[in-house]
Amino acid sequence: MQSLFEPARDRGRWLNVQAIIIGSTGGIGSALSSALAERGASVRQLSRSATPSVDLTDPGSIARAATELSPDGPFDLIFLATGLLHDKALEPEKSMRAIRAETLDRYFQVNAIGPALVMRHFLPLLRPDRRAVMAALSARVGSIADNRLGGWVGYRASKAALNQIIRTLAIELGRTRPEAILVGLHPGTVDTGLSKPFQRNLRDGQLISPQQSARALLSVLDGLRPGDSGRCFDWRGKEIPG
Repeated sequence: MQSLFEPARDRGRWLNVQAIIIGSTGGIGSALSSALAERGASVRQLSRSATPSVDLTDPGSIARAATELSPDGPFDLIFLATGLLHDKALEPEKSMRAIRAETLDRYFQVNAIGPALVMRHFLPLLRPDRRAVMAALSARVGSIADNRLGGWVGYRASKAALNQIIRTLAIELGRTRPEAILVGLHPGTVDTGLSKPFQRNLRDGQLISPQQSARALLSVLDGLRPGDSGRCFDWRGKEIPG
């Protein structure tokens, strides 16, 4: 079996694919854009600093970007490579005493509400006449069934909400675009700013590069079928329970 960490031998399957990557110009979004371009895809990468700009906390920017890109479609792949775990003003809760309304609001705005609005405006841009995919970065810790450690209340809950949004919209999407696929993808523990503060106790080999993750995610995307729509998979193609 071909390793997930090796470039696909048959690059023709991505040739002339029309793709949109929504996310920062670094990390997984950038790695995905590069990997797709190397395989012959035509890629538009959107972020807060791009044109058109997309800011998940600004509903108007999401709607305007979709309207501006609509004449360039339809698109075969739309990938939402965004997520918030921590920043200078925010860190995941270690106990219930750390729960704050403003923290929860921020997590849900970036990890659930913003992505829901992106799906609202960008799903109609998918190709209607054959297989097309929209994927959003989710997280294994968003699984309720797999939660054995607790903590990280806002991040876990917002990613669980994202998974439910994906499931719900996939049902509606299937009624008008039966060949379309909407999924959540867990990218692995990737060496980016998001995971940097939490890398100290990782097992050997658990941390992967953005480029490795991007190649693995493309392999997962390539194997998806309409029956997979609404589900969440990890970077090795294994389904994550809800």
